[in-house]
Amino acid sequence: MASIGLVAGSGRFPLLFAQAARAKGLEVHAVAHELEADPSLSQHVDSLTWVKIGQVDGILKAFAAHGVTQAVMAGGIGRIRSFTQARPDLGAFRIAASLRSMRDDEMLRGVADYFEKQGVRIVAPTDFVPEVLASSGHLAGPEPTKGQLRDADVGLEVAEALGRVDVGQTVMVKDGAVLAVEAVEGTDEAIRRGGRYGGKGAVVVKRSKPGQDLRFDLPAIGPMTLEVMREVGASLLVVEAGRTVLLDQEQLIKWAARLRIGVLGR
Repeated sequence: MASIGLVAGSGRFPLLFAQAARAKGLEVHAVAHELEADPSLSQHVDSLTWVKIGQVDGILKAFAAHGVTQAVMAGGIGRIRSFTQARPDLGAFRIAASLRSMRDDEMLRGVADYFEKQGVRIVAPTDFVPEVLASSGHLAGPEPTKGQLRDADVGLEVAEALGRVDVGQTVMVKDGAVLAVEAVEGTDEAIRRGGRYGGKGAVVVKRSKPGQDLRFDLPAIGPMTLEVMREVGASLLVVEAGRTVLLDQEQLIKWAARLRIGVLGR
């Protein structure tokens, strides 16, 4: 039976990928990051090895034990945790020494290049589960108003600029004013911060970076994104069609309707 390796971070995407890959007849051999990946992943894979953040050679050793020659990266690694709890091994130091900067994209490409030199090719998870990508148009919840669409345009423009310098993927806008941009804190905390300044009715925009490598770090949203938006009274979530992962889509659609939060693919 053909196999695929899974480098698992936080969130639901690793589980959804594992379920879909096994449904397609693949053996899934996962390596999960401690304190990030969901322990229930063990129920959806053929093997599971735990590593600390930064243990690159540990991942490769686990894949070699199962004959894995191609793998995907799914799920995030919190930036703050990566600073405070990383335990880099020799492989991580070798990757770092080869980089010109420590920006996310360059680091991930460096990891992918290192894996390939060791015989494991990193591929895009959406090659296996294209159905998780957002389509274009109104996706869930109430239809957006003209004012919300204007705020969405502002957010998309600002998010593109943020992505160009590899800062973040999320922007929050209300009445044309930018309330928050995502940096090291992540999407949920950026939304909460923007909510403190803007109150109800804000628009949240999430989009990929220009030239995004589809193998890793695609934007992802799910029901919990809507729950954080409900906390602060945000009213519309705009995502980039074809480049944003929708987690638990059926539940997402139900929550959007119940919470009266629109979801739009652009």
